[in-house]
Amino acid sequence: MKTALWYRERGIEVKGHPLYWHTLTAPWLLGTDEDGILKEQKARIRRDVADFTGVIDAWDVVNEAVIQPIFDKYDNGITRLCKKLGRIELIRAMFEEARATNPKATLLLNDFDVSPAYDILVELCLEAGIEIDVIGIQSHMHQGCWGSSRTESVLERFERFGLPIHFTENTIVSGSLMPPEIVDLNDYRVEKWPTTKKGEARQEREVILHYKTLLAHPSVQSITWWDLADGSWLGAPAGLLRADMSPKPAYEALKRLVKEELWTKRRTMRTDSEGGLRFSGFLGDYKLEAGGKSLPFKLAAAGTEELSLRL
Repeated sequence: MKTALWYRERGIEVKGHPLYWHTLTAPWLLGTDEDGILKEQKARIRRDVADFTGVIDAWDVVNEAVIQPIFDKYDNGITRLCKKLGRIELIRAMFEEARATNPKATLLLNDFDVSPAYDILVELCLEAGIEIDVIGIQSHMHQGCWGSSRTESVLERFERFGLPIHFTENTIVSGSLMPPEIVDLNDYRVEKWPTTKKGEARQEREVILHYKTLLAHPSVQSITWWDLADGSWLGAPAGLLRADMSPKPAYEALKRLVKEELWTKRRTMRTDSEGGLRFSGFLGDYKLEAGGKSLPFKLAAAGTEELSLRL
């Protein structure tokens, strides 16, 4: 809570991840049957969503549901529950619990599997009447950057649902690439996975390409970089900072892109003969100042909005 409040006090949006996931589950869940697991999972959602309401109002509700009923590496309770209920009813139960606890929350279905299996799952959920607010897509590029072609292809498949898309987990490494034959990224374990000068130059190019590709698509509302510094998940050199917290070229390039190229600059404008003016800018918070008065406003979605300041 302290950490979440620290970010919110500085105007940074915070998202909870995740409410329901088959990995890193509590071992004591194995001591109860499926009905007991469902009861505990619902209680966990009520507790966390309620406690953080007003601080965290966006949640990855169900994480990686595509693989849950066929996950066979170890028993975790969640897989058993998913097999019993099926993906659709499980997702419905988790979303309904989160929605009832905080009706104003933004609720995501999130997955690393961007194959047609996820596409079909989203379609079935929506046909079943499950209120998914946002489609979450992971893009862990440990085996090489997707590039604009693959990214655009993924976006094209999911944009048809008419829902906002969040790229929830983005990694691009600045060291050697993970071998292509690895199917589960968690299976790749090496003693050291260092960042390299050549890799950092490659990462810089690929990070900017990735962000510009996502920014150009109207369905994409959010991009979350997965691990700010090297060595976190899987020990990968996927941070924008090195392990010693020094910034990589990708960090500096991304900062320039956001702060200099994409940041709407302060400007002075002249009204027309009827006292009106037209303004366009990137989504975000603004303030109109005229005649000693000011009017804060927010561009929250693409489209046209009218507002007035009486002098």
